[in-house]
Amino acid sequence: MARRGGIVSEGLSRRRLFGLGAAGVAAVGAGALATRSLAEQPVAYASATSDAVPFYGAHQAGITTPAQDRLHFVAFDVITKDRGELVELLQEWTAAAARMTQGRDAGTFGAVGGAPEAPPDDTGEALGLPASGLTLTVGFGPSLFDDRFGLADRRPAALADLPAFPGEDLQPQISGGDICVQACAHDPQVAVHAIRNLARIGFGKVSVRYSQLGFGRTSSTSRAQATPRNLMGFKDGTNNLKLEDTSMLRDHLWAAPGDGPAWMDGGAYLVTRKIRMHIETWDRAPLAEQEAIFGRDKGKGAPLTGKDEFDAPDFAAKGPDGQPAIAGDAHVRLAHPDAHGGARLLRRGYNFVDGSDGLGRLDAGLFFIAYQRDPRKQFVPIQRMLSQKDSLNEYIKHVSSGLFACPPGVVDGGDYWGRTLFT
Repeated sequence: MARRGGIVSEGLSRRRLFGLGAAGVAAVGAGALATRSLAEQPVAYASATSDAVPFYGAHQAGITTPAQDRLHFVAFDVITKDRGELVELLQEWTAAAARMTQGRDAGTFGAVGGAPEAPPDDTGEALGLPASGLTLTVGFGPSLFDDRFGLADRRPAALADLPAFPGEDLQPQISGGDICVQACAHDPQVAVHAIRNLARIGFGKVSVRYSQLGFGRTSSTSRAQATPRNLMGFKDGTNNLKLEDTSMLRDHLWAAPGDGPAWMDGGAYLVTRKIRMHIETWDRAPLAEQEAIFGRDKGKGAPLTGKDEFDAPDFAAKGPDGQPAIAGDAHVRLAHPDAHGGARLLRRGYNFVDGSDGLGRLDAGLFFIAYQRDPRKQFVPIQRMLSQKDSLNEYIKHVSSGLFACPPGVVDGGDYWGRTLFT
């Protein structure tokens, strides 16, 4: 296998994967467990926006990886009914992902190196571009655990369908999905190229249910990153979990032995929500009202009871009128871990603008992405309270929803996405 800077950059070739078949690759993957201790060493991250992020490790990249600037998220429906074909696809996807995240073409012969009479192994639009910090993260939706592939008894209890929340207006055609892939990169063309090639490889076995482009990350996942702003102009995710918070990641992010089926040990659960913002209405709201809704200063991001962004909110403090300085229905109060028994999320959402709705209003907002150890104990109670009491609800609408179980990382070139589920 080719190596680059000491990091394995290519998995099994497509031909070798198919030659081994599901059973053969499973055996290789099982042997690879002996090397798991190597994969569990501290992960190195890209030092520049053009660099590659290591693909192999105990956890999938793209979760605690410092959030990149661009997103292309896709949900697939599996259209094959053959379990073996699905496993082969995951093997082939893994090999392609290992190559693309290291700045290489999706296939062995690339965009121009194959036989002229055959379709290329790569679509070619990323030729000459660096890796750009590309990460690819896969997850399995509840619908994959029906009776098609013999997985029903392997569905984790934490992968319970999300309940309905007040005020949401979910569109089924952009919700759910059997499998999701999150592509994050610093170059939008690199992210689009990755998803395009996975869809190409999956032709006849999966179909795209929906996809979402995002720009301008709305959360920081490392202390080295400044807190970004959402399209309402406020800093977002100030109290987000960070990759440096190793003990908190253990408690709130990674599925642990005993939490559920062993195939999810070291994985995490992903919730996505497309949240449309009523931009035009928000833009007419007075600054004081905007700040009261969030419970934070719009400039520095400080809580209304503090001076700096990372000051702890004082929810007991009173204003000059004797009322709480941070209102009871302020977003920061209702979303704070203190309101939910300490529950926390690792957020890595993105802004989106999908043109207009035909009435001259921007179709824009937040594509919310949050990883956690158990949505039943984290996202669900937080969102239930927000949906019932948050004054921000006047200006937003949840229009799509997704829930996925993201398995642990790929340990080496003999492993593949979802091996722990299918073997």
